[in-house]
Amino acid sequence: MALSWNEIRTRATAFAKEWEDETSEDAEAKSFWDGFFHVFWVDRRRLATFEEAVKKNGQRQGFIDLFWKWVILVEHKSRGRDLDKAFTQAIDYFPWIADYDLPKYILVSDFARFRLYDLETNERYDFDLRELPSKVDLFGFIAGYQKRVFAPEDPVNIKAAELMGKLHDAIKDIGYTGHELEVYLVRILFCLFAEDTGIFDRKLFQEYIEQNTKIDGSDLAYHLSALFQVLNTSREKRLKNIDESLDAFPYVNGKLFEEMLPMASFDTIMRERLLACCRLDWSGISPAIFGSLFQNVMDEKARRNLGAHYTSEKNIMKLISPLFLDDLWEEFKTVKKDKKKLEIFHDKLASLTFLDPACGCWNFLVISYRELRRLEMAVIQVKIKGEQQSLSVGDFIIRVKIDQFYGIEIEEFPSQIAPVAMWLMDHQMNMEVGAKFGNYISMIPLTHRATIVHANALMTDWRTIIAPEKCTYIIGNPPFLGSKMMSEWQRNDLLGVFPTVKNAGTLDFVSAWYAKATDYMRDNPKIHTAFVSTNSIVQGEQVGILGKFLIENRIAINFAHQTFKWSNDAKGNAAVYCVIIGFSYDPIKKKRLFVYEDIKGDAHETGAKNINPYLVDAGNIIITKSKKPISDVPQMDFGNMPNDGGNLILSESEKRFFVEKYPESEAFIREFIGAEEFINKSTRYCFWLEWVPPDQYRQIIELLERIENVKKLRESSSREATRKLALYPSLFGEIRQPKTDYILIPCHSSENRKYIPMGFMDKNIISHNSCQTIPNATLYHFGILTSMMHMAWVHSTCGRLKSDYRYSKDIVYNNFPWPEASEKNQEKIKKLAQTVLDARAEFPTSSLADLYDPRTMPPVLVKAHNELDKAVDKLYRPSGFSNDSERVEWLFGMWEKMVW
Repeated sequence: MALSWNEIRTRATAFAKEWEDETSEDAEAKSFWDGFFHVFWVDRRRLATFEEAVKKNGQRQGFIDLFWKWVILVEHKSRGRDLDKAFTQAIDYFPWIADYDLPKYILVSDFARFRLYDLETNERYDFDLRELPSKVDLFGFIAGYQKRVFAPEDPVNIKAAELMGKLHDAIKDIGYTGHELEVYLVRILFCLFAEDTGIFDRKLFQEYIEQNTKIDGSDLAYHLSALFQVLNTSREKRLKNIDESLDAFPYVNGKLFEEMLPMASFDTIMRERLLACCRLDWSGISPAIFGSLFQNVMDEKARRNLGAHYTSEKNIMKLISPLFLDDLWEEFKTVKKDKKKLEIFHDKLASLTFLDPACGCWNFLVISYRELRRLEMAVIQVKIKGEQQSLSVGDFIIRVKIDQFYGIEIEEFPSQIAPVAMWLMDHQMNMEVGAKFGNYISMIPLTHRATIVHANALMTDWRTIIAPEKCTYIIGNPPFLGSKMMSEWQRNDLLGVFPTVKNAGTLDFVSAWYAKATDYMRDNPKIHTAFVSTNSIVQGEQVGILGKFLIENRIAINFAHQTFKWSNDAKGNAAVYCVIIGFSYDPIKKKRLFVYEDIKGDAHETGAKNINPYLVDAGNIIITKSKKPISDVPQMDFGNMPNDGGNLILSESEKRFFVEKYPESEAFIREFIGAEEFINKSTRYCFWLEWVPPDQYRQIIELLERIENVKKLRESSSREATRKLALYPSLFGEIRQPKTDYILIPCHSSENRKYIPMGFMDKNIISHNSCQTIPNATLYHFGILTSMMHMAWVHSTCGRLKSDYRYSKDIVYNNFPWPEASEKNQEKIKKLAQTVLDARAEFPTSSLADLYDPRTMPPVLVKAHNELDKAVDKLYRPSGFSNDSERVEWLFGMWEKMVW
């Protein structure tokens, strides 16, 4: 189990301090490196060799100071010695190390200085001992983490889509719409890409328009129609007297230009917009997101947030790498030296098939095809190198084809543009082959075509698209829609694939694809699936529905990315929080979990024994609603719900008005606190008229008017329960005010905070239903709830609003396993909890938002929480915990023993 980065940095600081003061010449390297690896919690027994004897060049005996097979080789020198020489000495060992044992890193040091070489990226990092705490992220591979970094998107993609958007609007405005407009634009897009990427001669399309059409655009539509017909006609069937400028265009085939379209019409502005598109260098356009961006061209509203919801290459790689790509590369490394096995592996690449049942414009399939082709190029390179004579790389040796890819898409335009995106990627890969091996492979005339079906994936039997026994992987990014955002037909589709699952209607829409995949894979358990999904499906109540469904169907989660922020470089970037789940009937042994310390950053990879539906390394248990706590602790309840249209609520100035005009009203005006007021230190008030004799307020005309407004509001409600409340218009709709002082916990809290702010409230302060309350609670209860142990539980079990915590009484609090604590230990927690409250009190003008902002949290408060965290950890386990993963695993184990 890996340490957290904060804990590693703390250890690194202590290590650097210890050895910075060590100046003796005879300091022991062994002790130094023992301490160094202890920073990352590495057991020395994991290191394959220490001072391992090897034969160096010249047959002399040598000693590797430290060697961890496959990972790192360390060469250590006395203080002040030459590190370049140390690196050379380390490299000298390589001929005597087996290829399969060679390390990925070399580290040289002289106690005071470090130099790390990444042998895969050829990068070098130099730093002093005192800088180690700030450089520990370089050693994630030692700590059990593996950082995944992907290249950002190119903004030229957005520019291209914006230009096409203007052309689309101009053509649509003349009445050329619907299917015909979609096909027309797809053809233009193909021509734009073709003339800049070598499919056509350079700028052939642009020159044809400039040289053969009038400036006023009056004949442009005629020339485009003629061009489309030529592109669909083989050379031997073209007219003998065809205009040379038209005949210069090649035969495309592939049915792209087959359909006869009605004639469009252009004017000067429209012609100029088309030429503006031509002037852009389309060779810089990524086929990977080509389709997604241009799908938005058709929707003016979507275009205002152009690209906001497309799946970036970075996020696609997060899915396909652990699903299949990493394993294929590893397999390639093991077979590349065996000619027969390499041939079998090449055939395997050509046999893999992929289905995306919510494919949109095929960005997942396009990137998968690209990566498969690049792997095939590596195979071909080895084959060519192994031949005695030169081997020509032509189409005959390219075995991976676009017809290995299948998709289902409900919208017509994406289904039109998807084959084009795939053809463009095919061409791009052929160009890479040409650049690498010196052979040009033409993509036209088109002879292969991916299979895309324009249909509703939830109402279609996927077996009719590709038989399960022929399918290898299912991938994709189904629609991001929460339960409350679905249309009636979408909800019906969802319920249709969960006919026997109770409360399925509360699931996010993406859940339906999990059900369909589960049914499809049953016919071939070897199929592996991965979806990008809304993170709601692994939190709160939805886990009890979808997670239970998957477990009951014996589905195993093979890898997962915990919650991360969806991101790309488009303007209007969508604030969406996602997970990625890879699953199958056939479980893999090496499960992979990608954890985000910063959900807006990159993941760290850790191994897992089992990944449960909460995407944590723990047993397959489901936390269901519990009406009462599973431990012996006070009950939690919601705050009071006004249901009054704001009529019983008062601002500071409104309170002042009533008290000054009607002094007697002060007796029944109470402070009213919700999550907003509690966290941001603001104040509101309310009329609290429960058990107040009517004669005390019957003369207050302004109050009676407010009560009358409440009555009318409730009477006009569509809900019968609310209409009944009109009988009691002077009271809150739902009253749950504690009779004692209580702990208040906001229902929602920012994910940026390490702790959910909570605190004690006087019983006379009226709580709002945006908060939870715990009457009869003590400092001990407060101490446990404000600890990292409880927060680790919150992270895994509570629902989210975007990525913010949505604290649940029945799921989170009532299911939380409390420790068994003696009176002595409880008193210790109480004292430490009071220290937290005292630390807050030192800043009377600061709000809880100020105090718990990680950028401004006072050191005294940080220290108080840290001391409390340590004490609470030890209540659960004497040795404490290194990170949240260990805490969650322990808590899930406790819960399983207490409940299951």
